[in-house]
Amino acid sequence: MLCTWKCAGVCSLSRARHNTPAQRFGVGDPRRIAAGLVLAAVLLHSAAVATAETLDVAPGAGTLQAAIDRATAGDVLRLMPGKYLGQITISRPLTLDGRGKATVIGTGEGSAITVKAPNVTLRGLTVTGSGLLLETQDSGIFLSKEATGVKVINNRVIDNLIGIYIWGAHDAVVASNTVVGRRDLRMSERGNGIQVWNAPGARVEGNDIRYGRDGIFVTTSKENVFKNNRLRDLRFGVHYMYTNESRVEGNVSERNHLGYAIMFSKAIEVRNNRSKNDRDRGILFNYANNVTVQDNVVTGGPEKCIFIYNSNKNVITRNYLSECAIGVHFTAGSERNVIFQNAFVANRTQVKYVGTRWLDWSSKGQGNYWSDHTAFDLNRDGIADRAYKPNDLTDQILWRHPAAKLLVNSPAVQILKWAQSAFPALHPGGVIDSAPLMMVPDPIKQQLESGS
Repeated sequence: MLCTWKCAGVCSLSRARHNTPAQRFGVGDPRRIAAGLVLAAVLLHSAAVATAETLDVAPGAGTLQAAIDRATAGDVLRLMPGKYLGQITISRPLTLDGRGKATVIGTGEGSAITVKAPNVTLRGLTVTGSGLLLETQDSGIFLSKEATGVKVINNRVIDNLIGIYIWGAHDAVVASNTVVGRRDLRMSERGNGIQVWNAPGARVEGNDIRYGRDGIFVTTSKENVFKNNRLRDLRFGVHYMYTNESRVEGNVSERNHLGYAIMFSKAIEVRNNRSKNDRDRGILFNYANNVTVQDNVVTGGPEKCIFIYNSNKNVITRNYLSECAIGVHFTAGSERNVIFQNAFVANRTQVKYVGTRWLDWSSKGQGNYWSDHTAFDLNRDGIADRAYKPNDLTDQILWRHPAAKLLVNSPAVQILKWAQSAFPALHPGGVIDSAPLMMVPDPIKQQLESGS
């Protein structure tokens, strides 16, 4: 069969395809090359695992760093009970296992342990003695950009400036650690318990953090998970800055100035957290957009259960907000937020909103439960027959002119209240719940009963 000029190149290619020995045996096939590379990687990994050893390290000055320098990739350094001189650096993948009885003590300068290699595991250690300079990021445990996939598990990180710093280390896991900050420093001088910078995929789970500046502070990052941590006696329990597409779930904030601060961030999920006896705010949103706030509990008398400042397109639902001076303070032009199926219980002021627009806090026929809303439900559909308006004209005047509180019981104010009730058009705008619930929603009840 003769080839036309259009197919001549293809035909000649077909005839020449297996001209060399390598091509005849398929070496040039990209699929075979890829398979070969995978097989080679597996064999190399298996060889490394086969040669990895478990090495015992005795305590003393310089013994730990010397053992690290002699170790090969994959080795497990099993630390005998005792004290080890810190300011050590780990530059190859290995495991330090303190078994709960080994203490690494820094020199009082820099970081006690610095990790500069991937796939390192630190477990069962007590780490203390970092330096006190925030500008040099002095930490108990410092994970550098090279420390991808590092695991810091079940350690005690005590009396350092910054407890654990994930500095650009992707996919790091910091779990089940006890982190206690310096109590001899003023709060503004302390470092954070766990600090995260530009570390996509980092997971911070099950840690007990106390006495730092912020419990978990994250900035300029994404795709992080902070889950099931206990955060006590701090400035902020969790503090987000310029961080996106992340999750805050199942944490407990106790006795902090503020529980959860989401600032200059977007696409964050804040679910199933608790704020107990925090001082100023339970949850704060400042320039936070597209945030989901669901199934959280704020109790114990903070100044504001939730503070929303210039934050847009957020969904706030199924939260229990109780015993605060103000349930929700809503201000600075926040728009397109959906707020429904929450329970506002026994707050001194349920909502503070100073504005002229009407904001309906309901969605698809479901509003919120308000403990101070006295209304009937004649058709027994679970929705009150009368809309709820948490604030009136008097509230607006008092917020704008606090000195007017001296006249709150005067005849003039009483006449103003009567006139507004008789002529609703006098109301200047504000929050209205057009479908208030008669009872606390079942998901919130179940959450409270389970104690989650």
